[in-house]
Amino acid sequence: MVRVGVVGCGYWGSKHVRVLHATEGVDAVVMIDPVEDRLRSLARSYPADLRFGSVGEALEHVDALVVATPPTTHVAVALEAIRAGRHVLVEKPLATTVADADRLDRAAADAGVTLMVGHTFEYNPAVWKLRDLVRGGELGEVYYLDSARLNLGLYQRDVNVIYDLAPHDVSIVNYVLGVAPVAVQAWASHHAHHQFEDVAYLRLFYADRDLSANIHVSWLDPAKVRRVVAVGSAKMAVYDDIAEERIRVLDKGITLPSEDDSRTQPPMSYRYGDIVAPFVAPDEPLGVQDRHFVECVATGAVPLTDGASGLAVVAVLEAAQISLDRGRPVRIEEAMAEGPARVAA
Repeated sequence: MVRVGVVGCGYWGSKHVRVLHATEGVDAVVMIDPVEDRLRSLARSYPADLRFGSVGEALEHVDALVVATPPTTHVAVALEAIRAGRHVLVEKPLATTVADADRLDRAAADAGVTLMVGHTFEYNPAVWKLRDLVRGGELGEVYYLDSARLNLGLYQRDVNVIYDLAPHDVSIVNYVLGVAPVAVQAWASHHAHHQFEDVAYLRLFYADRDLSANIHVSWLDPAKVRRVVAVGSAKMAVYDDIAEERIRVLDKGITLPSEDDSRTQPPMSYRYGDIVAPFVAPDEPLGVQDRHFVECVATGAVPLTDGASGLAVVAVLEAAQISLDRGRPVRIEEAMAEGPARVAA
């Protein structure tokens, strides 16, 4: 049985508190937040839970921590827990720099504790299905993935929209394709926010030059969109996380003409076939994720989204930020090499 503390009991942290109460293997849930009103509000639903204003006060009462604080505080909070020998699940992104993500991964390894990243969509049954469609070859040769994560808000105080929303899509793309990008180019602007970009576009390049992925994220859009489109040579698939049918497989595509076809004919023909909505289990991804974390803490297993997974996503984010600064594509290895120098600067 594991005692789990949740650091940061705001919008997302409160969801962890709810899920952990229903997770097998959890002996106690401890709430940690310096804002007393948040603790008081949650205490109405969970009056038996211990409540503390800081991590230091709570450490002797927990075996593991879920860090659901603002992104720029992740490293300090997680390191305090790791150095005390506690297992840690850090919400996305693992850190805001490659150097810090690597530091967390190394610290956890040295301490012999579990480090897991909250890439929640990698525990989503609909994303599992999209991965199976792509890797199983049902779509044929995959041409590109196109992702959009848009809404009006929630604006963050410490990071731009790339670091807030794009970690979800980068982790989904990495998971579905099974390969990491080699370079990134980003375009972004800030409109309503005076400091941080609130609209951004990322282009991910791969060793296979015929493959690409595009990510659009925005805090400034009239409609809530959570969609990933995979286009292949045989079929196409749409994952829409807010639709009733979260996965749809479309038997659509193009047929190239043979060399013998007349030049008077159209350059290609179009194929329209069935649209299939395969069954997707209704499991709550956050519940699947937190259950996996508890199992890893109890058994010593390596999490599916471990420190290396978190580092891979942060590398893409940092490459995107460098691309914004320099106005050109940036290779992932360039971001990895520059990380420590950028932190020092």
